[in-house]
Formats: sequence, structure tokens, C-alpha cells
Amino acid sequence: MTDATPSAIPAKPVLEGLETKWGSVWEERGTYLFDRGAATREGVYSIDTPPPTASGSLHIGHVFSYTHTDVIARFQRMRGKSVFYPIGWDDNGLPTERRVQNYYGVRCDPSLPYDPDFTPPFEGGDNKSTKAADQKPISRKNFTELCERLTVEDEKQFEALWRELGLSVDWTQTYRTIGNESLRASQLAFLGNVERGEAYQAMAPTLWDVTFRTAVAQAELEDKEQPGAYHRLAFHGAAGDIFIETTRPELLAACVALVAHPDDPRYADLVGTTVRSPLFDVEIPVVAHHLAQQDKGSGIAMICTFGDLTDVIWWRDLDLPIRAVIGFDGRLVSDAPAAITSEAGIAAYAQLAGKTVFSAKQTIVELLRESGEMIGDPKPITHPVKFFEKGDKPLEIVSTRQWYITNGARNEELRARLLELGNEISWHPEFMKVRFDNWVGGLTGDWLISRQRFFGVPLPVWYPLDGDGNPVFDEPIFPAAESLPVDPSSDAAPGYDESQRGIAGGFQGEVDVMDTWATSSLTPQLAGGWKRDEDLFERVYPFDLRPQGQDIIRTWLFSSLLRATLEDDAKPWQHAAVSGFIVDPDRKKMSKSKGNVVTPADVLAQHGSDAVRYWAASSRLGTDAAFDPQNPTQIKIGRRLAIKILNAAKFVYGFELPEGAHEVTHAIDMSMLTALDEVIRTATDAFANYDHARALEATESFFWTFCDDYLELVKERAYSEATEPAARASAVLALRAATDVMLRLFAPFLPFATEEVWSWTHEGSVHRASWPVGTADAEGVGAAADRDPSHDPLLNLAGQALIGIRRAKTDAKASQKTPVASAVIEAPADIVAVLEVAADDLKAVGKIDALSFRVGDELRVCDIVFAPDTLV
Repeated sequence: MTDATPSAIPAKPVLEGLETKWGSVWEERGTYLFDRGAATREGVYSIDTPPPTASGSLHIGHVFSYTHTDVIARFQRMRGKSVFYPIGWDDNGLPTERRVQNYYGVRCDPSLPYDPDFTPPFEGGDNKSTKAADQKPISRKNFTELCERLTVEDEKQFEALWRELGLSVDWTQTYRTIGNESLRASQLAFLGNVERGEAYQAMAPTLWDVTFRTAVAQAELEDKEQPGAYHRLAFHGAAGDIFIETTRPELLAACVALVAHPDDPRYADLVGTTVRSPLFDVEIPVVAHHLAQQDKGSGIAMICTFGDLTDVIWWRDLDLPIRAVIGFDGRLVSDAPAAITSEAGIAAYAQLAGKTVFSAKQTIVELLRESGEMIGDPKPITHPVKFFEKGDKPLEIVSTRQWYITNGARNEELRARLLELGNEISWHPEFMKVRFDNWVGGLTGDWLISRQRFFGVPLPVWYPLDGDGNPVFDEPIFPAAESLPVDPSSDAAPGYDESQRGIAGGFQGEVDVMDTWATSSLTPQLAGGWKRDEDLFERVYPFDLRPQGQDIIRTWLFSSLLRATLEDDAKPWQHAAVSGFIVDPDRKKMSKSKGNVVTPADVLAQHGSDAVRYWAASSRLGTDAAFDPQNPTQIKIGRRLAIKILNAAKFVYGFELPEGAHEVTHAIDMSMLTALDEVIRTATDAFANYDHARALEATESFFWTFCDDYLELVKERAYSEATEPAARASAVLALRAATDVMLRLFAPFLPFATEEVWSWTHEGSVHRASWPVGTADAEGVGAAADRDPSHDPLLNLAGQALIGIRRAKTDAKASQKTPVASAVIEAPADIVAVLEVAADDLKAVGKIDALSFRVGDELRVCDIVFAPDTLV
């Protein structure tokens, strides 16, 4: 870093323009660069920074949580650590594809050839009203090129905003989750999972989003309350009709059994027998399972393949057949299940084939009414329905061939190890850990990592084709590590050439891509240079800190810990810092889906970055913060604080230090410095415990005491040339020492205002200055151990006395500048003994000619007599 010469103090300091001014300086000087050459692992503080999704725009919640990370980074840097603070861009996955579709008016059709001269029909805005049918179909390569183009532009805007906010990121240490290095690392980690038996392919029931035509993992589910209805249907048994109640009559053709609880006496005699289904006349077994709810509906339920996740459990546990009727497009498939053999049943199904789930439900209800097998009218209800967190329609469950990574759901040893490593991580706040524990304990299936999308990390797999041209899925072909990254949709399989693609005896490439979390789960490896830059990796891994939001504990935090556990059986970071949510004035979480998010650009432009950072840093980790864009009270307080720092420092630096060797000698000066030493300890301990809000609170509280009380008490002594030089110097030296310390204490929170003030009197950056350990090292300040302990409470007591003097003048409707002939400070004897040493400063600030003290029950100012002719 290049040092700079101290700059002139401006006549009128302002916040406006400081972001541009100091952002450029920091970039030019390399203020926040990670110094690898001087770094050992013990001297490094490494941060696994969240890579924001590079699609659309950032919102105020990003500013909130990323500020929490930045204040920690700045503190650690000032503590002498070589801070490794990279940032990545999460630019693959569904959000990017959806944005590209809307932005350019296109959709991907992998069957189409590549057009090197393609120009999109639309460019700009969200274009969300464009229907899929109106979007121009283009080849996969054309589509991914548009994804690349748009994400690069979005990332530039994101970086500009982060720089304006003052994130002390090392911008030379960036990565993209779709970049070549990320592709290679993701594919290499997957191959390691395959080799160790942790990744596998299986045909299984899969949660499926019919809009995006892709599989969805458990971690991506979201329950939404939806209207529904119970339909009472009659199944026909030898001893009479059996009535079930279902919200999904459209799945009647997919029914494979009826299920009752083994302890339910109503159906004990039925278990082991069969009944015939209404409308389709299929013979259905009656079975028992402990998950059947005796108090729900009639106590006996349909098992359909598949209506919900419980159906999947029943199907697996009871070894039932599959009768699939929902296709990948969300419509009922054309052919009736083979179990339907009657002419009437086949005819009934023909009326459902090709219909959406909604239309099929309407049709089958009418058919059941006509047959008399639906009893009464449907009973309206509201119930939770599973959605993909980014989807608009309820999920279906279809049978597909997918890739999975073991995650502990079916491996108790792995589950126990994940919980053990979770215990080894220091959680901030501690109560967030229970969310991780609950997630691990509630896993029901392995991690589904394959996605039927286009813009993502390709699964590095090919399949040989047999003599009839059919893929042999049980004999997958994998690439050598040195050939990565690969794209099986365009690269030939090892041992084959491109001419053998798709023909008998040749090969076919896997067209699925990895779930975006399968790449994001490797951010410690991606940022740290795993298998790419081992020297860097050894210096930064395991990382010191994983900062993140609470809503992605189940996805990002869990999956990252899982990948690290599978790779080297160790945790990837020492600490997890979890931020709360941003809520609107009605205490509702801000989210794009709710339409209540606030973008930060206008807020930063209106109030300044330091003010916005103050608002964010005022909230503790794990605590939700309200944000009202119409009345951002905390932001306004932060702006006032930043302005006060500029003006107070200018005032302090305006006091000249008398010539000669001087030191701090006055009791009130020492009292102030002693109080500041306690603030340093409090702020340091708070930061060390990841309680940045406590550090800010302690520093800010002292700062206002410093400005409102101490500065007022000593300004006459510091300014007046009539004051003896030693007394004057004591005040000036104490003022300068305190200002120097407070600038460093405030620096992590208000980087622009503190850097501006620091530049007036110092070379270099305040953000490369040492974190204060005490005031004793300042010019002219003696060791703290040499200070008289009886003077410690002096500043506080003198402040109370000053308030009393001001109140007495206010009560007399006099100006604070009004001269006072005499006044008395009354207080208990021990307080009087302390205050008497500050008599001269109290007299000066109160413009009191004669000040006396007397013993009383409480501290108060009384018997105030104004100078003659001063009151009207």
C-alpha cells in the first residue's frame, strides 16, 4: 500500500462524494488486497463470502447482511490479520434462465441447431408479461450465450453497488459459479463422490416442477396455503362400501392401495383384503401403515403414485406398484394404467387424458357424480401444498432417472458425523444451530443434484448405446480429471469420436446439469483454490468465517458442510455468522415474491453509504430488522453521526498545541481517556464474540458523551490563549488522542467518514491502522496504571453537573451564553470531592464567576445568580 500525505482540512466537511473519492483511492492503493506472501495460516482471517445470485437486482436485505460481514473483515484487518475476503457470483440456475427468457424474449429448445448470427427479438426490462408461447425458441448454445452475456452485465452493476457500499472485498479474488475454474472444481468433486460411492443414479419418485420441467430437491420446497376440498368416494368391498376422503380425486386412476392405521379397529378386518375402485373398477389391496392418520377424514386413505411425499413413503415401505398418470408437463398421460381393463374404466380415463390437473379434477368429479360414487358435495378446506420456492404451480411427483449424493438421510453414520461437525462450529448467534440440527434430523431422502435445465454445470457423464441404440445407464462413462471441464452435450465421450454420438454402438451425453447448490456448496473450495492453487488453499482453509442468511442454513450451509465432510471429513469453517431478515413496516419478511422489497441504490444515493451501513450494523446477528423506506429513522441517525464525526474532528483539530514538551495532566482529561479505555475493551470483546452491534453501541454512546459533555467542558481551556500552556496542552492532547482512537473504533462501520478525517492528520489509511488497545500509547498520554482511580467517575459526574447548569439557565429562560455571578453544586461528600477538581472547567463552560460546592443528598445545581444586567 502506498502512503499518502495528510490532506488539508476542508472549510466545511461534507459526506457527499466521499464514496467516489475514497473508493478510487482504495482501489489505487490496493488497501484491501490479500497479501499472500506475508500470510501464514495463523495470520490469515478467511471469509467464505456468499456469492449473490447474479440475476435481476440486489435488495436492501443484501446490504444488511453483507455489511455485517464487512465490519468483521475490517476489524480483523485492523487487528493485524491478513484478511482473505473474496467474492463470487452465483450466475447459473433457474433465476438466471428465467431472467434471460424475460429479458430477451426467448426460450431454449435443445433440438434446434446453433445460429451464430442470432439476434434476440427483445432486449431490456423484465418483460414478465411475455408468455412462453410467444418467446422465440433458440438452441441451447444460443441460450447459454445470452445467459453469459446478461450475467456479466448484471455482475458489473452488482460490483459497482458493493463498491459504493464500501465492502472491503479483494476484487482480485473473484469467481463465477459458471466460470471454467468453477466448472472444473464442481465436476472434479462430483467424480470424487462417484469414486467413493457417494454419488449414484437411480430411477425414483421425484418432486417435479411442471412449469420449469425440472426436478426439485427437498431443500428447495416451500409450503403455501392453498384452497382445496375433500371428496368422499366409495370403494366397493365384499361387505359393503368403504369411504375415503381425498383432495386429489384426479389421481384415482393412480390408486394402488387403501391404507389404515394398524391400531384402528374400524378397519382391522379389512387389512389384507381387497376392494374395487370407483369408476375404474380396479382391484385394490387394503394395507396397514403407522403413518395413516386415524383422525383425518374417514381414517382410511388412498395411496396414489404419487400424490404427495407420504405416498412415496407408503409406496416404498409397502413395496407397491407404480401407476403413473401425471406427465412431465403436468397433464394426465395419454395411456391409461395397465391395471384399468374394463371398457367403462378405459372410457372414463379417455376423458381425462391430456387434461391439466385442474381440468382433470373437474371432469372426474362430474363422472363420479354421475356414477353415484361421490357422496355429497366437496367440503372446502385450506391446506399446505408444496411448491418449488421459485415456482408458481404446485409440485407433482413423477418417476425419473436422476443423480443423487448421499446426505445422511439413509446413512446414520454420516448423519451423526454431520451433527458432530455442526457442534464443532461456533454459531453466532448460538440459537441458529437448532435449525441445522432439525434439518439434518428431518432429512427424508438423499440430495437430488441433477436438473433438467440448460445453463449450469454439466454433469460429466456419458452413456454407451447398445446394438439397438438404447442407452446403458448402468455403465456410465466418466472423463479423466485432466480433461475437465467437459460438456457431454458437445464433447465426445472418452474412447469415442463425435461421429458416434447417438448411433447404435456409440454414445449419448448426459444433458442434465447440476443443481446450482451443487456448485455453491463448494464455495470454500472455489474461492480457496482447491485442486488449483494448493499454496493458497493451505493458507486459507478451513475458512474462519461463513456468513449467511438464516433462510439458507438448510441449503448452502448444510450442503457446504456435507461436501467438506465427504471430501476430507472436516468442517470447512470455524465460525458461522447468521444474519436475520429484513421486514417491512408490517413486520413481514421482505421478498421478491411478496413484492415488498426495496432496492438499495436510491437509499444509498439519498442518505450516503455510511448512514446505510450504520442502520445495518445496528442490528445483531440473527435479529430481524424493520425497514421503512418512507421513514428510515436509523439511517437518518447514522447520517447525523457521520456528519458529527466530520465536524467534531474538524473542531478538535482546530485547537493548536502549545510549543514545548507537554503531557495530559488534568484529572478530567485522564477520566475521559480512562472511560475510553473501557470502551476499547468493550468493543474489542464484542467484535471477538461477533457482536458488532454491541461494539457500535458502546463506541457511539461514548462519542456523544465526548461531544456533548467532554468537548464542551474543555473547549475553553483548549482554546483560550490565556490558559496556562500545560493545562491547555493537556486538553488538546487528550482531544487528539480520543479522536484518533474513536476514528479507528468507528472505521469498520463508517469507512468513508473515518477515512476522510484520518487523512487530515495521518498518512496511509485508517483501515490499515492498528485496532486500538488503549490510549496510553498516544502522544503525551501516560500509562493507564498511573492514573488516579478516584478520577475515573469524574467525566460522568461533570457531565451531570453540566446538565444541571444548562437546565438552570433554561429554567430561567436565559441563553446558555449568559454569564453567571455565582452558583452552587450540591452533592454527596464523595461526589463533591471528585467534582472539585473539575471546578475550573465547569466555571468556564457555564460562564460562572464564582462556583462553590456543598454536601447534599443528590447532585444538583442550585443558588444560581446571574450577573447583573444579563437578564431582561
